[in-house]
Amino acid sequence: MFNHVMVGSNDIERSRKFYNAVLGVLGAGEPVQNTNAKGDIRLFYRHDGNSFGISEPIDGQPATGANGGTIGFKCTSPEQVVEFHDVAVANGGTSIEEAPGPRPSGMHLAYVRDPDGNKLCALYRG
Repeated sequence: MFNHVMVGSNDIERSRKFYNAVLGVLGAGEPVQNTNAKGDIRLFYRHDGNSFGISEPIDGQPATGANGGTIGFKCTSPEQVVEFHDVAVANGGTSIEEAPGPRPSGMHLAYVRDPDGNKLCALYRG
């Protein structure tokens, strides 16, 4: 259903460092960089048939996290959920909500905000 998900960044190099580390946990490599005619930089991480992008806002306004929005990343184990969380926090992210771990639903979850305030979820369904 989805082609890609993109979030905005107010500091593209800070985001590159954060997402290189965090998405590296999931097996994504270095991003493909795109610069539009106005000079706005976008980074595209491609992995397992999916694309995740980070962009300097093309309208010239500051990037903001979506209130009520969450981007979920599929993990392959409960340990990978914890690693995703810990790497995110070690690279400028903020741990939010409950501690990483199992939930009554049987899923293992971790929630963080990236340095620009975007809410990310690491999820493993056992």
